[in-house]
Amino acid sequence: MMRVCVFLAVLVAGAIVAGAAGPAVANDAAHCSVGALQGLYVLSASGFIIPASGSPQPKAIVEVIRFNGDGTLTAPTATRSINGVVATSPPGGTGTYTVDDLVPADGACVGHLTFTNGPSWTFTIPHKADTLSMIQTDSGNVFQGSAVKVAR
Repeated sequence: MMRVCVFLAVLVAGAIVAGAAGPAVANDAAHCSVGALQGLYVLSASGFIIPASGSPQPKAIVEVIRFNGDGTLTAPTATRSINGVVATSPPGGTGTYTVDDLVPADGACVGHLTFTNGPSWTFTIPHKADTLSMIQTDSGNVFQGSAVKVAR
């Protein structure tokens, strides 16, 4: 009976160690890939646009983005306000994204997104990829926000 208890204890301890070490490496690799972003996200961002001539103007956007898990994306809908003028983008916007290596200090990955004929963004992906922190990287913009996953 004692040998069975020792065997079970060693078996459980080995499974715990293997589970803690093995999947973490696999999860980090999958986490920092275009496949980590798959599903429907809602982006909410605000800030300012700085025109070549004139003073900064407030800017806000709410946009739906579908990440396809293969480096491509679509934007079914977007509504923006620039200096109080509201406009809705036509459905069917497209773009691409990349995901770079893991940032060891915090376990987040960094990625880049570019809409076809539109703005570019840099984003961070936490381990669960449920909420992305994003900042627009086009010159003349001080614009940041979050994209929250709402559906697979």
